[in-house]
Amino acid sequence: MIQSMTGFGKSISQIPNKKITVELKSLNSKNFDLNARIPSQYREKELELRNLISNSLGRGKVDLSIYVEYTGEQTSTNLNTEVVKTYMDQLRDIVNANEVELLKMAVKMPDAIKTEREEIDEEEFHIIENAVKEALSEINLFRNDEGKALEKDLNLRITNIQELLKQVIAMDPDRVESVRERLRKGIEEIKEQADENRFEQEIVYYIEKFDITEEKVRLDNHLDYFLTTINTKDSNGRKLAFISQEIGREINTIGSKSNYAPMQQLVVQMKDELEKIKEQILNVL
Repeated sequence: MIQSMTGFGKSISQIPNKKITVELKSLNSKNFDLNARIPSQYREKELELRNLISNSLGRGKVDLSIYVEYTGEQTSTNLNTEVVKTYMDQLRDIVNANEVELLKMAVKMPDAIKTEREEIDEEEFHIIENAVKEALSEINLFRNDEGKALEKDLNLRITNIQELLKQVIAMDPDRVESVRERLRKGIEEIKEQADENRFEQEIVYYIEKFDITEEKVRLDNHLDYFLTTINTKDSNGRKLAFISQEIGREINTIGSKSNYAPMQQLVVQMKDELEKIKEQILNVL
């Protein structure tokens, strides 16, 4: 089964005086790319969180957001009283204003508000770590659901190409006969000027040149391999992308060799289905 790289997970934890919200969002990317928005006091633990998320999600462009809301009287931001008083004394000498106006001006001055750096509480970080794990569990469920939708669509596209290939195989005898007939007409126009044996050799040469037997067999095998791979436990986007490249190579060769308008129309439909497959694979983990 396959998994999408798109997902969202959220977890909320309540501890004394604080409400901690963890959000995770992921989009498709060739590699693992984490953008972390977390409070400064948890920065030294960022590497641990990065490894935890990377091991769980594998790859993708991931946004981690941790929000801390103080719900009690505790706060890490305080008024720098002495600095504010000094500002008010200085302002009193140059501004004719009452105490309230002076205070409003003073608190806007540099260093009027001080933020004390909180030391990491290991018990609190353990709670945050568990919240991240809960969000990861939720985002993986989201990815699994998205993966099921992707798998259904990819199976449909591959099945469509298989049906088109059956039509190609069915019309191939008519195509060969059409090519042979065109050669015969060309030969008839110049028959008196060339050797009969040479004409036969030329016919055989061009029929072999336009032969697509190998391409039909390889394309059929690649399509089966794609369906087999998509249903394995280790199915991944990179492997499916490689198989789709091989599918495209055979389709293109059939198109260039066909030299027959009805078959080329089927090839165009195959290419259209393959492009949709490639677009979907970009989001497969």
